[in-house]
Amino acid sequence: MLRRQDVGHRVVVRRIVGISEDRPLFTDALGELVDLTETELTLATAHGTLRVPLQEVHRAKRVPATRRPRAADVIALELASHEGWPAPVQARLGDWVLRAAQNWTGRANSALTVGDPDRPLEAAIDAVLDWYARHGQQALINAPMPLAAPVNAALDARGWTSRALTLVQTAPLARVLTTAAERPDLPGVELADTPNDDWFAMVAEHKGTLPEAAVRVLTGVPETVFAQVRDADGELLAVARGTITGPERWHGIALLQVAPQARRQGMAQHVVRAMAGWAAQRGASRAYLQVEERNTGAVALYQRLGFDTHHTYLTREAPV
Repeated sequence: MLRRQDVGHRVVVRRIVGISEDRPLFTDALGELVDLTETELTLATAHGTLRVPLQEVHRAKRVPATRRPRAADVIALELASHEGWPAPVQARLGDWVLRAAQNWTGRANSALTVGDPDRPLEAAIDAVLDWYARHGQQALINAPMPLAAPVNAALDARGWTSRALTLVQTAPLARVLTTAAERPDLPGVELADTPNDDWFAMVAEHKGTLPEAAVRVLTGVPETVFAQVRDADGELLAVARGTITGPERWHGIALLQVAPQARRQGMAQHVVRAMAGWAAQRGASRAYLQVEERNTGAVALYQRLGFDTHHTYLTREAPV
């Protein structure tokens, strides 16, 4: 049977779906284990999210990933992502990075557990707890999967909980530029080096009030573009933020938001394409983004744009 440390891994589940002639009928489901509770398990399958009551599970086991990325590639992408979302307060624990940003977003307020913490795992977790306690925050750990499987197992034993599974997705910029058709019928995308008050206001509608630390996160990357689209009356229709970070010059896409009246018109693809062009002109060749697995609408959009899941991560919360 599956355990909490299997969350984030590819599994196969055989479930009972009925009875025929006094014999059970089975069906198999293959996907990534998103959640496991005392009563059910949740899979992200090729056909969507599937929730299975444990009483229906006949057999379940972990199976090898179809395209597991190299550990070095996961680390490189996680570090590029870290550079693209820079917390104003940081400290090192060996290779691990401890981050704080006034509790604005999990990414900027969690310990990134890639590499060697330069001490035994249990001692490293204790050090994370102490550091966040000194900063007056609940300890969070960002655990990329399956790279950080030992970390997740240790946190399970300590009673840490998990936030929703996050997909780290990537795509060649050439594919994005080809897939996202030009839309001359839509207002042009404005690309600026600095955000204006309207841009911040639209982001705050989705991310909550922006403390000083949030502004430092958003403006702290040397190569950043702030995209926005306005209608003929000057009303803001869409925003997004793009960055270029890491030795491989990854283009990071974040905070893509479209006003309700402008949705289902191709606006999101319109903005992503404009930022991809900006990044390609500056020597980037690949893009990445982070999206919660349960945000099925966004996942479908990015799939249409050519994004595939590179790896996943769990944000783990210390017991309060």
